[in-house]
Amino acid sequence: MGQPLRIGMVGAGAISGAYLDTLERLADDVRLTVVTDLDPRRAAAVARRVRGVRATGTVAELVAAPDVDAVLNLTLPAVHAEVALTALAAGKHVYGEKPLATTRAEADRLLAAAAASGLRIGCAPDTVLGTGVQTARAAVDAGLIGTPVAATAFMTTPGHERWHPDPEFYYRPGGGPLLDMGPYYLSALVHLLGPVVEVSGAASRPRAEREIGSGPRAGERFAVDVDTHVTGVLRHAGGALTTLMMSFDIQAARLPPIEVHGTGGSLSVPDPNRFDGPVELHRPAGGWETLPVSAGYPGAARGTGLADLARALAERRPHRASAELARHVLDVMLTLLDAAREGRALPVASACVRPEPVAYVRP
Repeated sequence: MGQPLRIGMVGAGAISGAYLDTLERLADDVRLTVVTDLDPRRAAAVARRVRGVRATGTVAELVAAPDVDAVLNLTLPAVHAEVALTALAAGKHVYGEKPLATTRAEADRLLAAAAASGLRIGCAPDTVLGTGVQTARAAVDAGLIGTPVAATAFMTTPGHERWHPDPEFYYRPGGGPLLDMGPYYLSALVHLLGPVVEVSGAASRPRAEREIGSGPRAGERFAVDVDTHVTGVLRHAGGALTTLMMSFDIQAARLPPIEVHGTGGSLSVPDPNRFDGPVELHRPAGGWETLPVSAGYPGAARGTGLADLARALAERRPHRASAELARHVLDVMLTLLDAAREGRALPVASACVRPEPVAYVRP
C-alpha cells in the first residue's frame, strides 16, 4: 500500500497501552500522529512515548488536524457514539473500542452518517481476526464437524471491581457482563455460525452494591445499575443454537470459553478475548486433536482491526471488524436483555454479512 493511514487517538487510558504496542509494529499500515485525553498528563505521556506524536487539548482540535485520516476512539462506552459522530462530521474514518454505541438509535446514526459521507467505521473486538477464532472458523467451513447444531459460550468472573481501580462504568448503563464482554463472544459466534435471528434469556442482579478491591479507592462502595448475570439461547440463521452465559457473579468455574458441536464432531475454540490459542477437534473415530494454525493474522494484537481497515481502504474491499457486525452484535445483546425482562423469545431485527475469513500468511 502507499502512505500509512494517519491516526488521531482519543483517550489514553488503560487500554491505550495495548494499542500503542501494536501500532508501532504496524507502521506500514497505520501511524499515530495526534493524541488527546481528558487528562492532559496522559496525552502528554503518550506523546513522550511515541516519536512524532503530539498531544492536543480537545477532540475538536484533534479531528480538525490535517494529519489525521482516522480517529481511534478509546473513550468510555457512554461517549463512543458522540466522539465517533464528531470525527465523521470532520471527514475522518473511525475505529473504536466496543461497544459501537449503547443504544440502537445511536448505532444507526453512526452508520447513516458514515454512509452519507463515504467514510468507514470499524469497531473492536478484532480478536476474532487472530489465528484462534479464524482457525476454528476454517475448520467449521471445511466441514470438519459436519453441520453445526449447537454451541456454548461462557464468560465468568467475580467482577472487575476486584482489579480495576475505577470500576463504576462496568456497572452503569452500557456496562455489565453482556455489553462489556459479550462482543468478544458474539463476534466470534457470528464468524463461526453466522448472524443471530432469535434470542431468549434471563438476567439477575444479586448485589445492589460492589466494593472496589484495589488502588487508592480500595474499600469504597458503589451502586450497581445493571444486571450482572445474563443467560440466553441464541438461534443462528443456519439453525444452530448457542447457549450463552455472561456473569460478574461467579467466583470460580471450569467452563470452556466456546465450543461448537456438529453432526460429525466437536470443536474447542480458544478464549475470544485473545487472538490466538489452541483449536481442538474431536471426531467420533478418535479423541481430541489440536489443529494446526490455518487462518488468521499471525501475531495479532489490539489494533489489528484498525490495520485491516487501512488495508481495506487501499485495496477497496470491506474491512472485517465492521460497524455492521458491531451493530448486529449490539442488537443481539440489547434484544437478549429485552427478552430477559419480558420473559419470552424475541426476534433480532438486524442482520449482517458474515465477514470474510482471514487467509493465513505464515510469518
